Amino acid sequence: MSELKKIPVGISARHVHVNREDLDILYGPGYQLTLRKELSQPGQFAAEETVDLVTEKGTLKKVRILGPERKKTQIEISLTDSLKLGLKPPVRDSGDLKDSPGMTIVGPKGSIQLTEGTIAACRHIHMTPADAAAYGVKDKEIVKVRCEGPRGLIFDNVLIRVHDSFKLEMHVDTDESNAAMMNAQSAVEILK
Repeated sequence: MSELKKIPVGISARHVHVNREDLDILYGPGYQLTLRKELSQPGQFAAEETVDLVTEKGTLKKVRILGPERKKTQIEISLTDSLKLGLKPPVRDSGDLKDSPGMTIVGPKGSIQLTEGTIAACRHIHMTPADAAAYGVKDKEIVKVRCEGPRGLIFDNVLIRVHDSFKLEMHVDTDESNAAMMNAQSAVEILK
């Protein structure tokens, strides 16, 4: 792989994004998320705070909240997680929550019942407009990506997401990273 073609990989574990109203219910009025660790995308962070995700079929305990607050509360899980919870979340871009399953989110001060909001995030690549020009792709384009290694594979249906504030990185969930034996040092290339 040439240096231009190498795109670093970020592995996304299950997590929750919360809006202000729901954070007030889960952690108390006016509560502010506590920085645990900065994430690779500018302004994004893993919070110290966690919640439990509950359905009639199962529970995932201590699921990390990611900050900052969002306009809508959203749950991102892997397809393996969905089996434990007895759900069939759609594979979608972040924020596309219409007609997705809901569940109960339990915090230390209260709980909320979402009627929708659970997705398995589609694999995607964050990049700046300059990166997009260098790779010859555009925002919302769908590409194929090769991951090399002992269990190398080709990912199909990878969404390109372009914004001035993004840092170049492909995001996959834990199921996908395990299938390809990816880690924090992994890199991929777009196939043209």
